[in-house]
Amino acid sequence: MISVGMSTSCVYPSGLEPAFRLAAEIDYDGVEVMVTNDASTHSARRLGELSREHGQPILSVHAPVLLLTHFVWGRDPRVKLERTAELAVATGAPTVVAHPPFRWQGAYAERFLDIVAGVSERYGVTIAVENMFPWRIGGRTMKAYAPGWDPSTMDCAAATLDFSHASLSGRDSLELARALDTRLRHVHLCDGSRASSDGENAGGIFDEHLVPGRGAEPVAAVLRELAARAWCGSIVAEVNTKKASEDARLAMLTETLDYARAALASGAAMRPAERAA
Repeated sequence: MISVGMSTSCVYPSGLEPAFRLAAEIDYDGVEVMVTNDASTHSARRLGELSREHGQPILSVHAPVLLLTHFVWGRDPRVKLERTAELAVATGAPTVVAHPPFRWQGAYAERFLDIVAGVSERYGVTIAVENMFPWRIGGRTMKAYAPGWDPSTMDCAAATLDFSHASLSGRDSLELARALDTRLRHVHLCDGSRASSDGENAGGIFDEHLVPGRGAEPVAAVLRELAARAWCGSIVAEVNTKKASEDARLAMLTETLDYARAALASGAAMRPAERAA
């Protein structure tokens, strides 16, 4: 059975305890911890306490996002990745989610794939490189990431598919999932309003993270296909509720879980002939 978890980023700017409590209340299968400036997100002891108290296993840990956590665990991005892997091991999380580096990160960007492979092997965790998007500012597209924003073009063993990022890139999510094939190990469940036909205008910096089904991405089709082929990764809600009231946030994240479970159930029930279609 495919686990459907909830990222702690879904309750931003609230803290960890509300995230674990809400995930348990809605009946998610676990939690992804986004490492932030909040020291409790760095503490295996505190995370373990919250996991046990709320009955929510930690499915994955998201490495610090550079622009938001510049000084977390120092300034060396390799150290940040290693510390995230250490935290994953200590909390029992099998997966680390990592963004590709920015081009200006020098040696780390040049050696990123080798570093990912080495850290993954050393700590015994899956490091799933997340798809990002080209930046488009002032009508010009910037190559912000190295070796790139699309993990399907990289020599990495595992990848994360984020629907909102795919929307920004103009990349069809279903095609991307198929291109990644067995390397797709993790999914960030959300949506985006751009369609793949907008590819010629791809890029930007406004990352929507809509409730799935409220955008233009083929989210249900991807989930059905994953369930139909007995995929064994985790799906984690990463929905922007920053401006929502508590009641609205509860409704949005409940809708997200219901959407995922309905799509997965539909895919799992597909006949073998339909699976091959």
